[in-house]
Amino acid sequence: MMIRSAYRGGRRLAHVLSRCHRSSSTAAAAASSTSAASDKNIICTCECPESCPQQCHNLLDTDRQHVIHPYTSMTDPLPTFPVQSAKGVHLKLNDGRKLIDGMSSWWAAVHGYRNPVLDNALKEQIESSMSHVMFGGLTHKPAVQLTTKLLQLANNIQDDSEDYHHFTKVFFSDAGSVSVEVAMKMALQYWFTLEQPSKTKFVSLRNGYHGDTLGAMSICDPVNGMHSMFSGVLAKQLFVSTPTGGMEEDGVQTITEMKQLLEEHHEEIAAVVMEPIVQGAGGMRFYHPSVLRKVRELCDEYNVLLIFDEIATGFGRTGTMFASWQNESTYQPWYLTEGSSFSIINSEDKKISTNEIVNADILCLGKALTGGYMTLGATLTTDKVAHGISHNGGVFMHGPTFMANPLACSVSLASMGLLTSSPWEERVRNVENALIEHISPLSELDSVREVRVLGAIGVCELKEGLDRDGMARIQRALVEEGVWLRPFGKLLYTMPPFNCDELEDDHIKKIGEAMYKVVSSKPKA
Repeated sequence: MMIRSAYRGGRRLAHVLSRCHRSSSTAAAAASSTSAASDKNIICTCECPESCPQQCHNLLDTDRQHVIHPYTSMTDPLPTFPVQSAKGVHLKLNDGRKLIDGMSSWWAAVHGYRNPVLDNALKEQIESSMSHVMFGGLTHKPAVQLTTKLLQLANNIQDDSEDYHHFTKVFFSDAGSVSVEVAMKMALQYWFTLEQPSKTKFVSLRNGYHGDTLGAMSICDPVNGMHSMFSGVLAKQLFVSTPTGGMEEDGVQTITEMKQLLEEHHEEIAAVVMEPIVQGAGGMRFYHPSVLRKVRELCDEYNVLLIFDEIATGFGRTGTMFASWQNESTYQPWYLTEGSSFSIINSEDKKISTNEIVNADILCLGKALTGGYMTLGATLTTDKVAHGISHNGGVFMHGPTFMANPLACSVSLASMGLLTSSPWEERVRNVENALIEHISPLSELDSVREVRVLGAIGVCELKEGLDRDGMARIQRALVEEGVWLRPFGKLLYTMPPFNCDELEDDHIKKIGEAMYKVVSSKPKA
């Protein structure tokens, strides 16, 4: 392993910058034609305005007046853009414009849209069997087959054997944040059943994000997170500093604080909860895999469970099947910070060894679990936890109505098969290289603090956060450039559908150029 400069030749970089500054007449015309509508948050009209202008207007007006969207005002919401259809890497708006989806629908649609394998899985399930059946007292083939597949993947089993050496149990739920609630409940019930009822607290990293449900909110950063207004009613948890960067030495303070906290409070701590390697909605930060290994050792030393939240990172996004599998041989982040740059380069492409994997006691999955087709969460755990909970006849007290929905399980099973049968690792590396090339020019801008890339994740961190108007302005400008991204706070980031057959370097290039253009442009007076 070595540190290598990521500087690129001035001539090539200047050429990229000049391309990024260009604006097409088509984009200008689109901006002009929609300016009046934009003033009222009505972004577009129908594709055939002569025949149905009022229909589109009514849809947007009803949406604005009555539909509550996430993370926006209920009375004066941010603009919305009506989507007519989606296919491959593109979203098609009602007015006919096509946008490259640089978000994979919040990390989930890793194969893109209208994938024939996933489409057929849903059609076959609903036509040949059932759309839903309760899971209490009943079971069905899609759930059992998906359980087998998930355990094989999570245990890094390369064949069809069922020699599960670590994870042995799967609980299905409605969505990712619910899988975190389930994990927390498992940890609490485990210690309660083992007659250690004082172990009720959780430890998490600052700047972490684990979902918007009440329990999950309590382990998100209470100061810097998006749930600070609820701090007075949430359960009081314990927190340690997040690693300050992506190098091994950047995690020293985190481990020091974790050791001190566990040493002083282990008798009241049920579990440590972490997003491995990548902190998602809490700041899109990367940290070194040595942190996971050392936290695992501390949890074992102080008799505390370890929970990994892989909802955002599971199923290949960072370059390994799960982010917690990253090690010194596979971890290759790239940073460009206000003129200085580094990347960690490994001389050989090393395969993951089961013995090197840092395993949690409980693993949370969601998002890409179904390839972005349906909502589904999964919480995996071990015989140790399962036997602890069910000691002396105990039962796990959770049961969602739509638990293990057959449609969701069928499309998830198809998505897992599609991923593992594809050259997804090579595709992630290709996306990573393209992101490094096409978003690196952003570092030249005065308003940008840092540009960073890991796997199929590209992040531009600004020096100042975006207010409501700034976010709306950048969102509109990106749409005018033919790109869909969702900025928040100080971050403009992308995680394209890396396993989509239609994804090409030109798509990443267009995303990078659009990011550069909107960040470099000045707000209109």
